Amino acid sequence: MPPDHVTPEIWFPNLGFYFERVPQYFLSIGGFDIYWYAVIIVTGIIAAAWLGIWWAGKIGQNTDHYFELLLVGLVFAFIGLRTYYVIFNWEIFRGRPWYEIAFDLRGGGLAIYGGIIGAALAGVYVSWRRRIPFGLLADVGAPSMLLGQTIGRFGNFFNAEAFGGYTDNLFAMRIRVDRAAYTTPELMQQSVVANGATYIQVHPTFFYEAAFNLVWMILLLIYRPRKKFDGEILYLYFLGYGIARFFIEGLRTDQLPFFGTGLAASQVVSVAFVIASLTALFIGHMRARKPAPVRRKRNRKR
Repeated sequence: MPPDHVTPEIWFPNLGFYFERVPQYFLSIGGFDIYWYAVIIVTGIIAAAWLGIWWAGKIGQNTDHYFELLLVGLVFAFIGLRTYYVIFNWEIFRGRPWYEIAFDLRGGGLAIYGGIIGAALAGVYVSWRRRIPFGLLADVGAPSMLLGQTIGRFGNFFNAEAFGGYTDNLFAMRIRVDRAAYTTPELMQQSVVANGATYIQVHPTFFYEAAFNLVWMILLLIYRPRKKFDGEILYLYFLGYGIARFFIEGLRTDQLPFFGTGLAASQVVSVAFVIASLTALFIGHMRARKPAPVRRKRNRKR
């Protein structure tokens, strides 16, 4: 518990620790601000790239192709991250200049599902360009994506965003109202006054997702040498992440709406990912069980 004279910005009362100050800015130079969020995202990208390129070299792949995948993937992923967010927030962006829609990240954010789709498309492109089986390429990259996502989610902590509704469970997180990226009327009704400040008490959904991603990545890394067919690790990644994200998204208070239907866009996409990955896994395992055709030698006439 913090002393009475301390008003932490973020506080985990049931775990017994707090952060008196959680800075948003890593560095400010001449009015130019570098956010901790950006630093953490870049750290996630570097860690993911290292893991993927290390494994590619270990299994005898040409690591240059995976450097190319990294560069192409960054471009495709950014386009996907932003496009997904803009599509499902079009009312916010309607009528604004295209360059603001594309690049003004202060006026709106990024969405991870768009990045996953963009990265997958980058894999398809590099697979075609370098004549590498897409499944082989994707199985190298899938656990790396999870590592990047695990690290990247902690950027939400520094931004005090991507949280859920009220909870008093073990992981309940209190955010000082003046520090929270947003609030809702429901959260304010259940706000907590402590140490001379008002807090909203929420599910730290960014932490739930980061914890799942880390565990799922470890399990996929353990299983990867035993996979039954190329592409299996990718489909298991889609399956696990889709299931976890569906339930975690249901807790969040900042859901992107699915074209005014009242459904959360990420839950709809999660269901699509789960169905597609289950189908692909079933087909892949059925094909893997079939014995290879025996080639008969032709008798040559002499």
